[in-house]
Amino acid sequence: MEHYEMEFDFEAKHLNHIISIAEKQLADVRHSSSKQQSDLIDAKQDLWENSRLSMSNLWSSDRFYELVALSQYENVVSGKLSALELAAGKIAALERMIESPYFARIDFQFEDEDEAEQIYIGRSSLIDEKEVEIQVYDWRSPLASVFYRFGVGNAFYDAPNGRISGKVSLKRQFEIHHGQLEYFFDADVQIMDEFLRKLLSQNASSKMKAIVETIQKDQDIVIRDLENDLMMVQGVAGSGKTSVALHRVAYLMYQGLSSRLSAHNIMILSPNTLFERYISNVLPELGEDNVISIHFDDLLKLILPTARIQTKNQLLETLLTSRESISIEETDPTAKAGSNIEDIPLTAKVGSNIDLRKRSLTFKTSLEFKEILDRFIDDIPRKWIGFSDIDYDGKCIASRHLLKAEILDRKRDIPLGLRLKHLEEAIYQKVHKIRKARMKKLRSFAAKYPEHVFETEEFARLLSISESTTLSRNIEQFTRLDVLSLYKTLFRDPNYFHCLAKGIALPDGIDSILEYTRENLQKEQLAFEDGLPLALLQLKLNGFRYGKSIKQVVIDEAQDYYPLHFMLLKLLFPNARYTILGDIYQTIEKPEELAFFDSISKILDKKKSALVTMNKSFRCTSEILSFSKRFLRQSSEMESFSRSGEAPGIYGAQNQEALDELIREEIRLCQDRQYQSIGLLCKTEADARLLYQRLKHLPERQEQSPERPQQGLQSEVRFIGTDTITDIRGVFVLPLYMAKGLEFDAVLLCDVDKDHYASEDDRKLLYIGCTRALHRLSLFYAKEKSLLLD
Repeated sequence: MEHYEMEFDFEAKHLNHIISIAEKQLADVRHSSSKQQSDLIDAKQDLWENSRLSMSNLWSSDRFYELVALSQYENVVSGKLSALELAAGKIAALERMIESPYFARIDFQFEDEDEAEQIYIGRSSLIDEKEVEIQVYDWRSPLASVFYRFGVGNAFYDAPNGRISGKVSLKRQFEIHHGQLEYFFDADVQIMDEFLRKLLSQNASSKMKAIVETIQKDQDIVIRDLENDLMMVQGVAGSGKTSVALHRVAYLMYQGLSSRLSAHNIMILSPNTLFERYISNVLPELGEDNVISIHFDDLLKLILPTARIQTKNQLLETLLTSRESISIEETDPTAKAGSNIEDIPLTAKVGSNIDLRKRSLTFKTSLEFKEILDRFIDDIPRKWIGFSDIDYDGKCIASRHLLKAEILDRKRDIPLGLRLKHLEEAIYQKVHKIRKARMKKLRSFAAKYPEHVFETEEFARLLSISESTTLSRNIEQFTRLDVLSLYKTLFRDPNYFHCLAKGIALPDGIDSILEYTRENLQKEQLAFEDGLPLALLQLKLNGFRYGKSIKQVVIDEAQDYYPLHFMLLKLLFPNARYTILGDIYQTIEKPEELAFFDSISKILDKKKSALVTMNKSFRCTSEILSFSKRFLRQSSEMESFSRSGEAPGIYGAQNQEALDELIREEIRLCQDRQYQSIGLLCKTEADARLLYQRLKHLPERQEQSPERPQQGLQSEVRFIGTDTITDIRGVFVLPLYMAKGLEFDAVLLCDVDKDHYASEDDRKLLYIGCTRALHRLSLFYAKEKSLLLD
């Protein structure tokens, strides 16, 4: 105890010393920032005064020097603004440093040194400019990796100039709040696990937090990997995939100081806007700017701005709300003794429509269909472009045969749309060469009419404009591609489709898929499975420059993607490296196995790739994780971090009213336990809306206490729909598929009855829903519970 007190006193003094250095630097930066702000105001005033004097006739040739001068003033303003933004970043980092400068210390004895050096590790670095000495090492620095990967004993880290070896004699972790040392402990594996267990036992926050203090060895390996162009992670629910991805982004930005990788060079593909909001705090907590975050539906809008395409959530809602979903029991008519076709429930008889939709989805997002599209693209200039002769001034200046030959002979690596644009420009160049002679003829023609004798020039110009309009219309008929019309052409004639697909394995019932597609393509909104190939067609025909600057793409919930998704990404971001995270156990409308990651590797075709498996779940208690695993068909090596809690509860009621009362009481119980986030998860958005409406109109609870005044649920429960953006704090009702990647202190899985949950897709939904819970999991049903719970 005496030793601890002496060490505590030493660490407290050291902490004060570090904070004093940070406070001094903060004062200096603030003073400098104030001066920069004043300079910026003066520069803006100069720009305003000079622009007022110079704006008239600015672009005329005799005002060229005024334009140059104005540009110089603008450059000064831009430079001072950048300096001010840089200072603001330093101020924010130092303010965070004063609150909590570091979280760990290692005593590391370098191989050639006699004594160990005390290395303090924090979220950002601090250099004593007076002593020119690093006081706090950034957690992303090479030396800091020793803390994450080694205990006491021999250790090493990889620096830019090679591997550095040494020995760790002390590994210490701190709890510092508001600049005050709360406690510290000298960490071995067992004590660090206990510390992590304590953190995991706390309530969930409204937004995801940085985890630099608790990064595990296997997570650190993924975060710091720079060798692979494609880093893939198969991580079970709660293994920290998303946190690892975001910390990897921060690490890449830290490394990018020398390789010029900044926030605008990185893109995160997330499942929905709610998830984007949930993760929005992590990078700022780590002192980095937020990077571009988008979901794939928005990427499709960028590629096809005028097309109306069904979103992924709309697709899931369609599949999950349909009464045509075939239950496990209904797929086998012989399951009941003496059953015949009349005995089979109606849902099983018409279930083929949903089956057709799924087969259409699987086929049109496959590499086989991509091959058919490629053949179709090659066929377009031969069969589906109506080249025509171009006449001007009474002559054929370009015959349709030569135009077609020109397109077929041009370089095939240039998209067809660009080749056609170049052809159009070549035609206009020919027109331009003979335009003067044509105008002369038009003037002579106009002069023959007495009524135009005083406006010969104007009348000739009108005739020329009319001719040019007709000419442009004729040219654009074969140089401008209507991608949607072409896509419809692919399905118009089944014989042509089969001819195009010769030698390619087609799914059973392909003609039904073709007919189904023809019908759907007549609707205003395109089906989800037609949006992806249509986007691929657009990219291959017309090209797209949006993603040239993106150097790193991070994909979360990758198991929801299809092969065509990755083909599109390959075209969109040709210069990017990838970090791809997913869980094959968390798909909904399609089955996946580990081979899924092999197919990603083949499609993206990067020089070096790696697959890391993360099997330990840190989110759920052991009891919740054990319960959740019953819904997995595949064998899983998933293991728990061994945090104990209550066993999940299954609660039934005789009718809907009684069920709602049970749910209300569960909400109250969770609130009494001070849970910060309570998720009521329903199978679909339609179910979630119904439950929300019912809970809003529940009568007040009769009993009350001084600690909790009587109140209704209307002001407490919130509904989360497809486009909702909010912080996850409070009581929420939401569709289950939108809860992916999120976590709640308590989860209430609602309507887990025989009708709602019966299929293989439902089994996976239950697994996803159960693994959202940190501390408490409850399942509710009315009348008959789902057979999947047995």
